[in-house]
Amino acid sequence: MAEIAEGGGGGHGKGGKKRAKKQSTRVDMTPMVDLAFLLLTFFVLTSTFSKPKAMELALPAKPPPGPPPPEVKNGLTFLVSDNDRVFWYYGQFNEAGNPDGKPATVLTETNYSQSSAVGIHKLLQEKNAWAIDEKKKIIDTETKKKTADTTISRMVNDVLGNTKAITVLIKTDDKATYKNAIDIMDELKISDVGKRVLGVDMMPKEYEVLQQAMRTPKPEVK
Repeated sequence: MAEIAEGGGGGHGKGGKKRAKKQSTRVDMTPMVDLAFLLLTFFVLTSTFSKPKAMELALPAKPPPGPPPPEVKNGLTFLVSDNDRVFWYYGQFNEAGNPDGKPATVLTETNYSQSSAVGIHKLLQEKNAWAIDEKKKIIDTETKKKTADTTISRMVNDVLGNTKAITVLIKTDDKATYKNAIDIMDELKISDVGKRVLGVDMMPKEYEVLQQAMRTPKPEVK
């Protein structure tokens, strides 16, 4: 608070004239310091500190020598290359002229646009529709029952890890960028893909088919 302190004066100067009293103002800052500490305490107690967000990844180990690994059920594979180009195929990769007589795998190009009819977002929503619907049913049902959040999370994780849900494999060549891989990982999170595998080496035949597909002109994003 402000105080007015009277200082010197009041006597008679030369010629018998009475001089005016000098006044000075002094501001007491003690209440302001108390208020500052109260505000600081309030903001510290009410602030929410940012928590690090992590995404679970499955990084495969190198397969042991011997027969090829079994086919991944409901496997969706993305092949990422330069110039923001990404291709995909569903199921097991079959090279041309394979001994089982299966049709050769054909790559389909997609893009990172969320509004595109052939984009990654649309593709994942379709391929992972079962898990997305089941997750929504669990949340709606168990929320009405007032089930604990930890129990709901466990039930959702069981659904996302079910064999009926898709497993996404991301394979990149030496020309792909980190940004491209991160963009796909973001879409996997949005589309509730629980089984994600990153860091798988591209098979020589996959790389060969990818290079053939890269020779075609890049389609316009619609």
